[in-house]
Amino acid sequence: MNRYGFLLAFVLPLMLVAGFLLGGAWNFCAVIFSYLVLPLLDLASGQPHFRPGPAEVTSLEKDPWYRTLLYLGALAHFAVLLFGAWAVTHAAFSWYALFGFVLSMGTVTGSLGIVIAHELGHHVKKSDRILSRAILASVCYMHFYVEHNRGHHSHVATPEDPASARYGESLYAYLPRTLIGSWVHAWHLEETRLAKSGIAAWSLRNPMLWCILLPLLIAASFWSLFGPAAVWYFFAQAAVAVVLLEMVNYVEHYGLERRELPGGGREKMDARHSWNSDHRLSSYFLFNLTRHSHHHVQVQRHYQALAHEDASPQLPAGYAGMLMLSLVPPLWRHVMHPRIAAFQDR
Repeated sequence: MNRYGFLLAFVLPLMLVAGFLLGGAWNFCAVIFSYLVLPLLDLASGQPHFRPGPAEVTSLEKDPWYRTLLYLGALAHFAVLLFGAWAVTHAAFSWYALFGFVLSMGTVTGSLGIVIAHELGHHVKKSDRILSRAILASVCYMHFYVEHNRGHHSHVATPEDPASARYGESLYAYLPRTLIGSWVHAWHLEETRLAKSGIAAWSLRNPMLWCILLPLLIAASFWSLFGPAAVWYFFAQAAVAVVLLEMVNYVEHYGLERRELPGGGREKMDARHSWNSDHRLSSYFLFNLTRHSHHHVQVQRHYQALAHEDASPQLPAGYAGMLMLSLVPPLWRHVMHPRIAAFQDR
């Protein structure tokens, strides 16, 4: 693993700014690269089956370089978000250039911002968790912090998990189910937690209410600073980012389910219940989110020390390619169902 490879994650925000400066159809350059060029480069980049020993894991997790990259990525996320608000209110866009710019912005905030928020949200350090929630508020998906950490990781690969795509379920059926279900499940988690302390759900001590209020405060700030156009831009980029996140969730757990035990309950979650991908470029662009199987096995391990899991099912392409494949359900099933059957037989 090349310690400088994760700098590739900063290519997309740079492409977004470059596309804006060049103007016109160049505003699509980050989109074209992410969804058309990167899948092909990913296939050619190789699959390093990285498995660090205990001493190397300790060394990697103590190296400040990797944490610094997360903080720089968070700074880049907020910087491009503000830049975008200025751009849509001060620059002259054609309709298609504006569409490309907002789509590119959502791709950046979804693939850089949310990925970093996910990583920081699993850290022990309180300031990291606060930063995670701030990033999630900026894409109107702050409840992800509740649902992902306390819901998804407990119920993954079961029908109780809104973020685990079921066998045969298309992306288009999955998206409304997970978008609504994750919010509802997060609300129930907080409602139950607060009830134990005698606190009503409709209280400002309920984080779920802040999941609504903080994005509205950000939108109001954008209106005050930049004008009304910045408000619809803010919600539009958030919508793109959130759909991108849930498309990734779809790919990560599609068709995998933990067995029911004779006495009730489910078998223990392990590496078999998440799809793994070792394609080099996707791993660098997404801070090793692609080694998702190991993440579920060892939640507290930081991204730089995540390893290849031989026991997990392996995706045939990197995340970039799999996202595009998921858009065509018949083709998705044609590729994935034989792999699921072969994995179950194994």
